[in-house]
Amino acid sequence: MDLNSASTVVLQVLTQATSQDTAVLKPAEEQLKQWETQPGFYSVLLNIFTNHTLDINVRWLAVLYFKNGIDRYWRRVAPHALSEEEKSTLRAGLITNFNEPINQIATQIAVLIAKVARLDCPRQWPELIPTLIESVKVQDDLRQHRALLTFYHVTKTLASKRLAADRKLFYDLASGIYNFACSLWNHHTDTFLQQVSSGNEAAVLSSLERTLLSLKVLRKLTVNGFVEPHKNMEVMGFLHGIFDRLKQFLECSRSVGTNNVCRDRLEKTIILFTKVLLDFLDQHPFSFTPLIQRSLEFSVSYVFTEVGEGITFERFIVQCMNLIKMIVKNYAYKPSKNFEDSSPETLEAHKIKMAFFTYPTLTEICRRLVSHYFLLTEEELTMWEEDPEGFTVEETGGDSWKYSLRKFVFFSLQPCTEVLFIDIFHEYNQTLTPVLLEMMQTLQGPTNVEDMNALLIKDAVYNAVGLAAYELFDSVDFDQWFKNQLLPELQVIHNRYKPLRRRVIWLIGQWISVKFKSDLRPMLYEAICNLLQDQDLVVRIETATTLKLTVDDFEFRTDQFLPYLETMFTLLFQLLQQVTECDTKMHVLHVLSCVIERVNMQIRPYVGCLVQYLPLLWKQSEEHNMLRCAILTTLIHLVQGLGADSKNLYPFLLPVIQLSTDVSQPPHVYLLEDGLELWLVTLENSPCITPELLRIFQNMSPLLERSSENLRTCFKIINGYIFLSSTEFLQTYAVGLCQSFCELLKEITTEGQVQVLKVVENALKVNPVLGPQMFQPILPYVFRGIIEGERYPVVMSTYLGVMGRVLLQNASFFSSLLNEMAHKFNQEMDQLLGNMIEMWVDRMDNITQPERRKLSALALLSLLPSDNSVIQDKFCGIINISVEGLHDVMTEDPETGTYKDCMLMSHLEEPKVTEDEEPPTEQDKRKKILALKDPVHTVSLQQFTYEKLKAQQELLGEQAFQPLMETVDTEIVTQLQEFLQGF
Repeated sequence: MDLNSASTVVLQVLTQATSQDTAVLKPAEEQLKQWETQPGFYSVLLNIFTNHTLDINVRWLAVLYFKNGIDRYWRRVAPHALSEEEKSTLRAGLITNFNEPINQIATQIAVLIAKVARLDCPRQWPELIPTLIESVKVQDDLRQHRALLTFYHVTKTLASKRLAADRKLFYDLASGIYNFACSLWNHHTDTFLQQVSSGNEAAVLSSLERTLLSLKVLRKLTVNGFVEPHKNMEVMGFLHGIFDRLKQFLECSRSVGTNNVCRDRLEKTIILFTKVLLDFLDQHPFSFTPLIQRSLEFSVSYVFTEVGEGITFERFIVQCMNLIKMIVKNYAYKPSKNFEDSSPETLEAHKIKMAFFTYPTLTEICRRLVSHYFLLTEEELTMWEEDPEGFTVEETGGDSWKYSLRKFVFFSLQPCTEVLFIDIFHEYNQTLTPVLLEMMQTLQGPTNVEDMNALLIKDAVYNAVGLAAYELFDSVDFDQWFKNQLLPELQVIHNRYKPLRRRVIWLIGQWISVKFKSDLRPMLYEAICNLLQDQDLVVRIETATTLKLTVDDFEFRTDQFLPYLETMFTLLFQLLQQVTECDTKMHVLHVLSCVIERVNMQIRPYVGCLVQYLPLLWKQSEEHNMLRCAILTTLIHLVQGLGADSKNLYPFLLPVIQLSTDVSQPPHVYLLEDGLELWLVTLENSPCITPELLRIFQNMSPLLERSSENLRTCFKIINGYIFLSSTEFLQTYAVGLCQSFCELLKEITTEGQVQVLKVVENALKVNPVLGPQMFQPILPYVFRGIIEGERYPVVMSTYLGVMGRVLLQNASFFSSLLNEMAHKFNQEMDQLLGNMIEMWVDRMDNITQPERRKLSALALLSLLPSDNSVIQDKFCGIINISVEGLHDVMTEDPETGTYKDCMLMSHLEEPKVTEDEEPPTEQDKRKKILALKDPVHTVSLQQFTYEKLKAQQELLGEQAFQPLMETVDTEIVTQLQEFLQGF
């Protein structure tokens, strides 16, 4: 591509590519895509985006195309890779001038230079770093800033490389430029500190921007540039100096005034200081040891004393708390139980920690956390009044109510203070338990509703007691406290007392799985019923949360809960209707699901209102896929609770399953997993097939093609259809299903193959006539696997299970299959049959399931009586398998001394279901009825063996039969005679 002639053409096409008119835009994009692989194209782009007289949008697009080209074509091994000559020209052009006037374009250029550096620096681009170092020294403000910006992005990119050779190069780079980076940072920092009181906001902002960029460079060099940074005086000098610099910058916040941009930049710089310390502690805990004392002193003074008043801000407090927490929790600083086994470095760090965390310090931190940071603020109380649902989501961190304290530690004050409290309390519980118990003791009895401060203090202390529940297990008689203190507090209905009602029911939820007598649960259920009718929405939502924790608890007893079920379910449903936020609805639905799951069939009388409401909620939640996931989960538990009665839900249920499992519909990305689970439980609980339920199976073929993590559930669904209505299902879908299975068997894992073959085995078991016909294309694959001696035992076992079904239950089909395989193997049928029997006998030990072992014995015995010489030749093996099977299934009656087949089932018994067991589903019942028709459970192996041997004897006559028996080992014959005595 000739640069002079091409520049005009490329510029014109780039201009067209910035158009809002798709008729102009699309052809331009196509043309640019064709040019991507043309030599010289990127040189033209470089000329365009470095020409400041051109339109900004055109230059921006040129930078983006250049940046994308680096990813695709810069590597030597890439298809259509750029030539070394062009790359050399481009590298030189990129660092000729650092004078881009537009900030956004300057950032993109810095990023693309860093991308090239990742691939070429320092070997092919040794001049990059020296050029950047010289450029950040110039006096021109714009050039200096752009060079510094590029310096940061290059350093950041090189620091992220992880291969050992790349790490070594970065260590060498860091050692070479660290002194310069420190000097640069100190220079810009001093300049900022001198200018901050001058009143020249533009100059202050400019110097602060350079301070921030140079500190970002130093952060990457300090954290990633040294193997043993504690041995480098410059590194440790910089880190020790951070604390004084932090104090200076915090004091500067008084001088910055109300300039939002400047204050924002200042706070970002202060946070960056703390990030350097946190990153360094994370990556080099032992190198951080000399900084432990200073870090703790600094953080505790600014967070827990008057020093920080008026100059700290929330995110800074969070970072300081994280620093304390990381030191307290750091595994490297924890000595072994046997001190002699600990390293000197660990003992030294532990010694510093212990010396700092004295009783007065720990007590002050604990009291300050509870009495200051745990207090509900004016803003929170206002939000409670004005937006109660927003308050509950804010309090719990959102995340669809699957809140974990640790999730929001690094940027939110409330969870950060709570996690710090938990960690410090856990680490120093012997010291802090008496402190918290004393705080509890001072709050016994009711609190004056007019004293809002006292109410908030009690709320904070109760919060601490809930967070420390596991640590306080031996120190608090929670059962007595619940009866004498907490229960009466729940009964105070004054509006001002609502923070305490909410906190007390939350507190009970924290203790329910720690220490709570089962006998007290009815009292708690009574309280929950009352609180679910509380005038305050926040209290009701918190009560629902505690209810979920209660029913989820290991010691939950249905009999205690049932008297309150109707009231609770009705009130939860009313709450679900009342709340409007998506997160809150999801939460209440989740509670309802848990209740339905625990009481199972007992829910049936009370679900009518919910069943009527869910279709409306589903329609309203069209744009909220996570809420729809919660509805699917609720439906799963509803179907399980309703059992066969769930058929009444089909007009709503089946379209929901149809949408959720249709991979051509965008919502499937969110709904598929829960939708498949709902489909499965619907089949398991269906009393009979319906045309609509059968039609949904059209969604299955694309699901099988995806070979996704949901395949196991898909196979369960297919089995569900086979058990529900094998004839209709196989006649409608077997051909397509068989094609899908044949494709799957070529590519999926051993476990996947077994799952496919189990479906085939179930089809043969349920429908011995139609099953083999429908899955005929798969059976040669199974036959070949047996003949060739499949090496995986679990696969071989399944092959033999499938073939055993065909041989035992559809002998004519087996004969035609044998004939087909004889042609394929170019062998005589008898020879092939002999090979199969021999392999079956040889690999019988691969079969571990007793049912399948008995099936093999029955199947091989079904070949008798026979005058076929091959079968007679394998007679010994058949008898051996039969005796093995008899050992598996025969049990001796101790009274009569006779044997009986333990797998025989004579009639349908309704099993007694205990309270802890789930009642049998409709599919369980179908399987039981099927078992009553299954030869494995209806044919006595003992009698079958006797009859087959008797028939063989009659066929051959005694003279010919006796030599046949003599081929069997005498010990086996003796065992056989023992089993057959009495016949």
